[in-house]
Amino acid sequence: MANVLELEGRTAVVTGGSRGIGFATAAALRSAGANVLICGRSAEALGQAVDLLRADDSRGASGLVASATIDVGVPEQARRLVDAAVDQLGGLDILINNAGIARFAPLAELTDEDWHQTLATNLSGVFYCCRAAIPVMRAGGQGWIINVSSLASQHPFAGGGAYCASKAALNALTETLMQEVRRDRIRVSCVLPGSVDTGFSRSAPGADASWKLAAGDVAQTVVDLLRHPPRSLPSRVELRPSTPRK
Repeated sequence: MANVLELEGRTAVVTGGSRGIGFATAAALRSAGANVLICGRSAEALGQAVDLLRADDSRGASGLVASATIDVGVPEQARRLVDAAVDQLGGLDILINNAGIARFAPLAELTDEDWHQTLATNLSGVFYCCRAAIPVMRAGGQGWIINVSSLASQHPFAGGGAYCASKAALNALTETLMQEVRRDRIRVSCVLPGSVDTGFSRSAPGADASWKLAAGDVAQTVVDLLRHPPRSLPSRVELRPSTPRK
């Protein structure tokens, strides 16, 4: 298809890239030829993830892979993340804001620390990373920012006050940014997955998860968005299990 963004040689940053949706997205981007930098707070987990990503080279993955130990909820570290992409991979074309945490408790029992940590990672971290990335993308003449939200942003549930609030605010932040940078040829989208089998949710250990989305389903959605023709913008994508639990 004409005018579709080719991912070969593009440079992408995936936050929260050591596991789950972030890892699957990094793997999918490398398989498409992109150079990828993953970040997270655990150097050990990142090292293991990089080894696994490089193991895909025998199956045709060709993009470079790098990592940075970063807490996106700290402004200076978010700036360092963007600098690392430029220094190690030569630029920044794609930013996937995937890092997220969840602290589930009734509001009356939710601690200050859990509230602030959830907002710092799920909302402020996205703001810090976007703010650092936009000047680089503007200088390059184009870019893609995809924020991973959740259907919980639109369907709050008891015990999820901090998480649901952070994702609802993320939706608003994404739409605002989309309108601010679209004339700079920077496209901004939000992906809202439903239940994903990543161990992130509140499911009881051993519970049947076969009905849930796989992390790779979300990763495929991200890659499909990046390949969308530039004359149109799918600014919000909702992704649900096709056969939900009864």
